[in-house]
Order: sequence, then structure tokens, then C-alpha cells
Amino acid sequence: MEGTGHATAVEVVALLTSPLHSYEGRPADGPRPDPDGGGRDRIEIRAGHGAVGDRFAGHAAHREAALTVMAVEALEHVAAVLGLPEVPDPLLARRTVVLRGVDVDALARTRDRPGAVFTLDTGDGPVRLRSHRAANPCAWMDTVFGAGAFRALRGRGGVRCEPLSDGVLRLGPARLVVEPQH
Repeated sequence: MEGTGHATAVEVVALLTSPLHSYEGRPADGPRPDPDGGGRDRIEIRAGHGAVGDRFAGHAAHREAALTVMAVEALEHVAAVLGLPEVPDPLLARRTVVLRGVDVDALARTRDRPGAVFTLDTGDGPVRLRSHRAANPCAWMDTVFGAGAFRALRGRGGVRCEPLSDGVLRLGPARLVVEPQH
């Protein structure tokens, strides 16, 4: 898939925007309550800004990390490793977009390759994104998913992305296309 320009059928299983950062302070104190949970059926993306209404949108310090994208398969891995009876709620990972059907972590920039430029189209036209660094998990994952989740998510936390175009993303079937790297 990487750098090929071929479309990959994926599914958007969760979308999150929230005006507040629930995982602040000490994990032992528990997360701050999110007034509406943050889950959305659709989100509006603005180039160079992020997801409208999100805590990271429009902040210069987060320009290259305004959106985070994660694969739900990472949470399935957590459930298997921890012996959980079901896959954890993807909204608890606090990622902007959670996809099924693509190795999201392979899109991240590494020392050996630049981040990928890709589009995600849920039916309202493609939203163009540039991936940057990995969205590494934090100690909060042990608090919200269970002891051992932080370790199970290493290398599977998703990728931080910069929005390059305006658009709308919705829950449901989608197409992901990675642009060829020059």
C-alpha cells in the first residue's frame, strides 16, 4: 500500500473531537469527564487547522499533529493480550480518527523515510493528510483499558497528522489512498 497510489477500502469506526484534554494530570486520579464523550458521526477538517471543535485545532504547537489516526486492530491486539472479554471502546484511545483495514502505524515518518501523504474519503470528497511522527501511547492506557495496555500499544498507537485540505469525514466505509513518494 505505501506510496502506491492504490485505493484501500477501510472503515471509519470512530471519530472524536473534544474541547478538553481528558487525560491530564496523574492517571491514578482518573480522567477528566468529557461533557459529551467526544464521539461524532461526522467531523469537519480544515487545512492547517485540524478538526473543528477539537482541543488541538488551531494551535501552532500542534500544527503537524492536529489529527491523530489509529487502527482499531491495535485495540483488538490489546484485548487479546490483556484477555479482555471485548475490544475496548475506541473513543477511550482519544484519537481523532479510528480506522479498520489499514496498518496506520506504517504511515508514520521514521528516521529512514518521510511521513506519507494520503487521502481519506468517506463519501464527501477526499481529505488530504500528511503523516508525521507516531502517536505513542501513554501511561493513561493502563488506566482506561487495563494494566498492560500501555505496553501492548507500543508501536501501535497510531500517527499524528497534519490536514492539507478541507473536508468532512464520516463514520462508515471509506477509501484510503497513499500518494506516491517522490
